Amino acid sequence: MTLGTLTWVRALDRPDLLAVPTLAAIEAWAAIDPTVAEAVLVTEIDPDLADTAALTEAYRLPPAASANCVLVAGRREGEERVAAAVVRATTRADVNSTVKRLLDVRKASFLPMDRAVEESGMEYGGITPLGLPARYRVLVDGRVAVDDPDAGPTVIIGSGMRRSKLALPGALLARAPGVGVIEGLALA
Repeated sequence: MTLGTLTWVRALDRPDLLAVPTLAAIEAWAAIDPTVAEAVLVTEIDPDLADTAALTEAYRLPPAASANCVLVAGRREGEERVAAAVVRATTRADVNSTVKRLLDVRKASFLPMDRAVEESGMEYGGITPLGLPARYRVLVDGRVAVDDPDAGPTVIIGSGMRRSKLALPGALLARAPGVGVIEGLALA
């Protein structure tokens, strides 16, 4: 498949382009849903272009094709609650209202970079919802799960590494194990 100027191959054929937890998650998911092995694709990129704005410009990708994954945490009665919020790159996660309400916390903050990297086993700038620790809630905005007028059915997400990206149908990502689709998770 070609998207933008990138050539994509089956992710399971290029485990070298996946972080260890991402590979494990895709393998486990493919074992219960055989369509995953064909539908989850990977491409190698320049790691200096991993950030969404640079990626879309350098590889001629529609901005709405990319989905960003941010890690957010809050506390309630001494218990920490962590979530990954996945939203199209043309929007931003509604952390102060929707995410905070879903976590049932008084205050939600972005997870510090060093902690996000350590706990996820992924590189900063490549963190993906596939392969996060089981205690993290994975929240996907409803707009990621449906075809975008400018980008079509495919969403581009991190691979767990800065030097590659994953592409898969947003509707498939919405069906990934542990994912909750949330309408209104993103602000325009």
